[in-house]
Amino acid sequence: MSLREPSNTTALLFGGVAAVLLLASAAGWWLKRRFAHGQPHPVVDNFNQRVQAWWVMVAVIGLAFAFGKGGVILLFYLISFYALREFLSLAYTRLGDHNAMALAFFIGLPVQYLLIWMDWYGLYSIFIPVYAFLVLPIVSAVAGDTTRFLERTSKVQWGLMVCVFCISHVPALLTLDIPGFEGRNLLLIAFLVIVVQGSDVLQYIWGKLLGQRKVAPLLSPSKTWEGLIGGIASATVLGALLAWATPFTFWQAALLAFVICVMGFFGGLVMSAIKRDRGVKDWGSMIEGHGGMLDRLDSVIFAAPIYFHALRYWFMP
Repeated sequence: MSLREPSNTTALLFGGVAAVLLLASAAGWWLKRRFAHGQPHPVVDNFNQRVQAWWVMVAVIGLAFAFGKGGVILLFYLISFYALREFLSLAYTRLGDHNAMALAFFIGLPVQYLLIWMDWYGLYSIFIPVYAFLVLPIVSAVAGDTTRFLERTSKVQWGLMVCVFCISHVPALLTLDIPGFEGRNLLLIAFLVIVVQGSDVLQYIWGKLLGQRKVAPLLSPSKTWEGLIGGIASATVLGALLAWATPFTFWQAALLAFVICVMGFFGGLVMSAIKRDRGVKDWGSMIEGHGGMLDRLDSVIFAAPIYFHALRYWFMP
């Protein structure tokens, strides 16, 4: 499969995103002058930090798109690497786990992305959930350290599943051969990222405007029912309006958008539960205003595999 991106449609999408960010930047500047009067203001400053971070992230994604399949695979390989590092840095491990962790970083991670580059669906779809799942605990067991063995091996396996297997389904979208949509698969990634990340932003905005009732106060105190419903509804409409850039009809785009937004919300909830268990607020501080890599990708992690398989089984012959 050859990719002829970036196409005019991709350029239009990025132009639209840039226009939204320009509007957000202008709004942030006005809020800083109107309400903060140039002084530190937690809400306004957090908003401006998020907008600035989004400029950087959109620029990086745009650069990867410009290099086509290779650029996108390399980008998400690096994303998986930093995400896995964040995940395992919060996990309880011992000396006996070091070989298993080395295998995860230097064998599991690159081989998964190599298989996607090779378009070997039959293997990359089972490599981590079957072979890595079996091999990693064997390596840890051979080390002979049984202290909290189940907990330790589970965390390494979970890290590989969440940070590598799930995230790798984003570039795996490039391997799909949808009739009539050849050479435009980058738009499938654009749809996923715009809708899921848009849902996160819209949930944040609706929550700030109308939020009263907490969804899960012990897991994520900032998430409210008003933010959840308003954000997912708005992002579903956004997805439907993006149907022109996809192989989906209006209603198919709306349904897919709704499903991946719901999965994205639950992904954020699960990852928040892990953070609470570890006693931390953020996974890291890599992205100003967003925390760590996993703080920005928690919704994509759960949405990407569902989106990929929905397209593979419903839109491919």
